[in-house]
Amino acid sequence: MVNDRISILLSLQDNRNLKIMKKDITFPPVKNVSIAIIPQEGDLKSPWSVYLLNTGEVTIKNVMVTSTGFGKQGEETQKTSTLRYSLEEIESHEYKAVELIDPTIFHLNNEYWVSYWINNQLFDKRYLFVPDSLNEQHFTEIPLMGDKGILHE
Repeated sequence: MVNDRISILLSLQDNRNLKIMKKDITFPPVKNVSIAIIPQEGDLKSPWSVYLLNTGEVTIKNVMVTSTGFGKQGEETQKTSTLRYSLEEIESHEYKAVELIDPTIFHLNNEYWVSYWINNQLFDKRYLFVPDSLNEQHFTEIPLMGDKGILHE
């Protein structure tokens, strides 16, 4: 019984410290990291590739990306699974593939949360592609990749 009380007190203390730590974390603005979505080999009907780009001068490390789709089609609410990806690092002026995305979910909001470290600073940003924004009308040149697609900075 004493051990149970100690465990509860330690658990409460850990939660209090966690709350203090969360509010003490500062997230500076994200610069030079973006998401590009590009059709594979120009075929708009097959899955498109999602890339994370680092156009900055420093390596980003311990990169975590989560992706999810959500929204409505008619009266029906739809949500995709949340997928999580880990990338060890992305060098300066490099990019890495994150996932494939199927055009059948382009009518949903497609959200990507990206977190990474530069030196000892944590950075975090949400990238949201609104419904029907993933189409040829929004293509732009992506210089780092030498390709055309949709770029969210």
